[in-house]
Amino acid sequence: MKKQLTIHYEWLEHWKELPESEHVLIDKAHEAAQKAYAPYSDFKVGAALLLADGTIVKGNNQENIAYPSGLCAERVALFYAGATYPGTAVKTIVVVAEGDLIAEDECVSPCGSCRQVMAESESRQEIPIRIILVSRDGKTWVFDSVKDILVFPFGVK
Repeated sequence: MKKQLTIHYEWLEHWKELPESEHVLIDKAHEAAQKAYAPYSDFKVGAALLLADGTIVKGNNQENIAYPSGLCAERVALFYAGATYPGTAVKTIVVVAEGDLIAEDECVSPCGSCRQVMAESESRQEIPIRIILVSRDGKTWVFDSVKDILVFPFGVK
């Protein structure tokens, strides 16, 4: 029996089409990217989370000469939020990147490890996490759930 999966997302020409309340998150993600530690790749990624209580948590990629000992921006932010605000749901995550590893008009997309961590976070809190991915020229993908960027996650229903 063949089955089909469908994902849903919104594509925007520019992030300024989003509600103004989300503009702050994009600014915070860019602030985080500026402070990334990326001396080897010069590819700086920033993430900003909006928690259910209104708190904004930032994270950025942290490289290490002993690759793969570094950590992605998404996981830095999610793990910090989990350690500092346990039990507080993540409503939205914004991810931006600076550097030439992807084209200016392409949105940075979370790696598989980050997607898995996001999926478990969403499953644990039992409410979807909105994901906003923004390219350097402003193009934006919006997903209403981690389920739309990771199908068949490990150990998550």
